[in-house]
Amino acid sequence: MTQSERNERQRLRPAPLLFEPSEAVADPEHFFDLESMDDPRELLARATELTQAFRAATDRSVEFQAMAAAQLADPRRFDRLTAADVAERAEWTEDYAKKMIEFGRSLLDASSTA
Repeated sequence: MTQSERNERQRLRPAPLLFEPSEAVADPEHFFDLESMDDPRELLARATELTQAFRAATDRSVEFQAMAAAQLADPRRFDRLTAADVAERAEWTEDYAKKMIEFGRSLLDASSTA
């Protein structure tokens, strides 16, 4: 992903996630107050906002996972981890860990040249 693509994604970020009070989280039927919405237009709009926000959060957290995996597997570290070690910690397969390490290296390289 190029820097301009990354900037464009950040510019188009969906509505921020709102954290729910602990008493609402305790109710298994409660989900960001969607269950209390009567207007289907409002429900669709808010549910769509949440879907977009969760997707954006997932994409961003995967990038952070990849960068952390790359840092942990960096051969310059005296305590570096193997791909198998990273996979075990992250509950990934070793092949997936190798791909994430490479992805993380590309993200770190891009951020150091930006």
